[in-house]
Amino acid sequence: MFTKKTNLLAMAMLVLVALAAITASSWLPFSPAAISPEQRLTGPSAAHWFGTDDFGRDIFSRTIVAARVSLSVGVIVAVLSTVIGTVIGLISGYFRKVDFVLMRIIDGFLAFPALILALALVAALGGSITNIIIALTLAFFPVMARVVRSATLQVKNQSYIEAAQTTGSSHAVIITKYILPNILSPVIVQSTFIFAKAILAEAALSFLGVGVNPSTPTWGNMLQEAQIYVTIAPWYSIFPGLAIVITVLALNLLGDGLRDSFNPHQAKRKRKTKLA
Repeated sequence: MFTKKTNLLAMAMLVLVALAAITASSWLPFSPAAISPEQRLTGPSAAHWFGTDDFGRDIFSRTIVAARVSLSVGVIVAVLSTVIGTVIGLISGYFRKVDFVLMRIIDGFLAFPALILALALVAALGGSITNIIIALTLAFFPVMARVVRSATLQVKNQSYIEAAQTTGSSHAVIITKYILPNILSPVIVQSTFIFAKAILAEAALSFLGVGVNPSTPTWGNMLQEAQIYVTIAPWYSIFPGLAIVITVLALNLLGDGLRDSFNPHQAKRKRKTKLA
């Protein structure tokens, strides 16, 4: 699965970010909340690798700790969206009688851009990690449901499904034993993209001021705090921004690699197109 160098690089980047965030409390040189007014807005140095912010806090420490929130939100949203979307997609694709009703509900969710829907929900529910997870899950699960429904419709017409039906297998057995294992490829690939989108959306919500409590460092609220110091302290915004770019890029590379691994014919067509 991870034979390509880009896949290995993407996985290594994600593992590095995750390990750094998990073990941060045991090795960070400064507390992310430690204020040092005499060191405010100092540039990168041997003591402060990423410089300091407007309160003299170490940006490197805050960037690493902020990864915990972003990765936690991304993972939970990806898992919840995958589970909910897969269940709805399987039911909709397999039981044609309920397909129309379920898909119209999904269309209603998809009528709103994901970020706008999440922004409205967080504004209504309040800014907390739990509410952000709920809002982003409601924003992203419809895409997964559409993907799963499409894959289910394709698999449902295969001969082995008809054979299972003629032998008297129940609907639950057919769905869980024959359909679900054969649609895992697009589900896994889509979940990696949802992971990346959730990280971006959480950062955007925090940047707009409707994310988690400002006292909790996140990449989004760090960028929000840094925007007025872009010209005099560019490092304040560069490093949190790079953290978002690196993480999201790694997830997108991983998703592309998984898609090519699960669909070698598509990968061959891509290579031929590049050569042409």
